[in-house]
Amino acid sequence: MPELLIEACGWLGALLILGSYILVSLGRLSGRSAAFQWLNVAGAAGFVVNSGWHGAIPSTALNVVWMGVGLATLWRIGRGASPAA
Repeated sequence: MPELLIEACGWLGALLILGSYILVSLGRLSGRSAAFQWLNVAGAAGFVVNSGWHGAIPSTALNVVWMGVGLATLWRIGRGASPAA
C-alpha cells in the first residue's frame, strides 16, 4: 500500500506541474500568480516524495529547490512585493 501512495504522489506532482505550465501557456494563469506558484510547490512536493522514496537524489534535490523558489515567490507575493523585484 505505501508504494501505491508514493506513486500517486509522483503522478499527482507531475499533473500539477504540467497543468500549471499548460495554464500559463494558454494565458489562463500568470507565471507571477499565487495559483501558479502553489501548483508548482505542490507538484514539486509530490516529486520530492516519489523521488526520495526511489533514491533519485538529483531529482529530489532539484524539486526541493523548485519548492523553495515557489515558496519564496509566494512570500514576496504575500508581502505585496512584485515576484520579479
